[in-house]
Amino acid sequence: MKLKPLGRTDLRVTELCLGTMTWGSQNTEAEGHAQIDLALEAGLNFMDTAELYAVPGSPQTSGRTEEIIGNWFAKTGKRDGWILASKIGGGGTKFLRDGGRADGKSLREAVEGSLRRLKTDRIELYQIHWASRGSYNFDNGWTYAPHTQDTADSISNILELLHAFDDLIKEGKIGHAAVSNETTWGIAQWLKLAEQHDLPRLASVQNEYNLIRRQFDLDLTELSHHEDVGLLAYSPLASGILTGKYLDGTIPSGSRAEYQKGLWRLNEFSTPAVRDYVALAKEHGLDPAQMAIAFCLTRPFMTSVIVGATSVAQLRTDLGALDITLSPQVLDGIAAIHRRYPRPN
Repeated sequence: MKLKPLGRTDLRVTELCLGTMTWGSQNTEAEGHAQIDLALEAGLNFMDTAELYAVPGSPQTSGRTEEIIGNWFAKTGKRDGWILASKIGGGGTKFLRDGGRADGKSLREAVEGSLRRLKTDRIELYQIHWASRGSYNFDNGWTYAPHTQDTADSISNILELLHAFDDLIKEGKIGHAAVSNETTWGIAQWLKLAEQHDLPRLASVQNEYNLIRRQFDLDLTELSHHEDVGLLAYSPLASGILTGKYLDGTIPSGSRAEYQKGLWRLNEFSTPAVRDYVALAKEHGLDPAQMAIAFCLTRPFMTSVIVGATSVAQLRTDLGALDITLSPQVLDGIAAIHRRYPRPN
């Protein structure tokens, strides 16, 4: 298992990270624990969660995933085997602190709540789940409007969060600060303000990245390279779409699409691209899921690819991507499909 530096920190994380967001909703505690056991056995040392999880977020399920992880730590005594990441939710989620955006006060409340649920005294990486000003990610990528933002307010919010991160790091409650669903401009402000005010530097950014969602290949790649803010890629299978199991209108029993009554990336635009990627994998004798994950692992800006599963069998398949080296012919085929469908969602 390859280890990658986490930004400019002294931490080195495995190139695959265990995703957890279905535990406590689509998955039971026992199933979550079985996945942790398998991932640890396979050599993973990095696990990602959030106060919002399990998904879809609700007052009944949010926080449950952290509790499941905490119970595993308490049961096994193997907390030190993991580099742990979690996140604070923000505005728009009404049941998290009345829907208020992330600020200094709410960051402290979120961290302390996460620590209690996780049954630990530290979280190595704590992330802002999405920017207070909005995001290009999720299903609103065509309507996000940066020109409506108040620049001074956005910068003030980032600076307030940096000061809160600084306090929490000095208290030993978290190790490093990070962001998720962020833009190039946003990350640049975090870095600039941290340098100006001698505050914590971002270690990473967690954004969606997969064969049908490759916005990170653009300006974010340049920033990531020069500033050592590596990508933690979530949804490398585009919510399972890239496995091909949803083609021709199929909704398998027990699948995420059935559970959530639909998926944001499953539509008339993504289907032709997925069909071509699945055909390419089969042409070369590859599992489509493993090809998709293996492609993410080839990217020069990648720190770790977050793999989540709703069964141990699915997780075994995902882990198998580590044994694959994509041939030049496969990479050329991926490039050709991407040329045809640069943003198929």
